[in-house]
Amino acid sequence: MNEDIKQSLKLFIVLSRAHKAISEQTNHFFQENGVNPTEFAVLELLYHKGRQPLQKIGGKILLASGSITYVIDKLEKRQFITRVNCPSDRRITYAEITDEGKAFMAEIFPAHEQKLHDLTAVLSPEEKEQAIELMKKLGLSIKDLSY
Repeated sequence: MNEDIKQSLKLFIVLSRAHKAISEQTNHFFQENGVNPTEFAVLELLYHKGRQPLQKIGGKILLASGSITYVIDKLEKRQFITRVNCPSDRRITYAEITDEGKAFMAEIFPAHEQKLHDLTAVLSPEEKEQAIELMKKLGLSIKDLSY
């Protein structure tokens, strides 16, 4: 196996392990706060971006559209979000965060941010910026490839 291929394989392994380590920590945090990662992602989207069409949420948080209805139902039962019909187009329904949902996120989001900061504290601000740029470059280049 040539060295470039070995290095690509090593990069994949290192990225996978880093992602797994961060995901395990954040998932534990979500569980401690009574939500799963997908529920948190939906709440975070609505908390920061406001009302969103149900049909668009899956693409914005990288989730299959079939799973969104289930997550929305669960969050609605907890009164964290509500469905709002579009007055101008009956085909569109929005998800909107409720006051209860906003209060929940206002309580846990700062702790989530701090947790992510703590998990990445081993990197300097310059290293974080470099990692961001490199991961963007990698991700955007892959969109152009097809097998």
